[in-house]
Amino acid sequence: MIGRWFKARESFDVPCTIEIENTFESLHAHVDLDGDIAIMAGDEVLVHGEPIRVPYGEKRTLRRQATVTRASALDRAITKFAARFELTELYEVSFSSGRKL
Repeated sequence: MIGRWFKARESFDVPCTIEIENTFESLHAHVDLDGDIAIMAGDEVLVHGEPIRVPYGEKRTLRRQATVTRASALDRAITKFAARFELTELYEVSFSSGRKL
């Protein structure tokens, strides 16, 4: 039972599709892994190859190889715990009464 908390991280390679858009409507980059691979908290995905540059007004779709590294149970738990605190950084809290003086 305790062994699964500290097991070594496992990695595997998988082909992927990269979609990048740099237009007035959208600026985004998406990576879709081939197969039905679920990425969970703490997992890492590294896309291999040269940096991709997309000039303004263009959209590109490329095929590359990616390495997925699975998080251990301990890494996953730490990531979920830390995410709770990072989410609170997005909150804006005010203690004013809202009345003008």
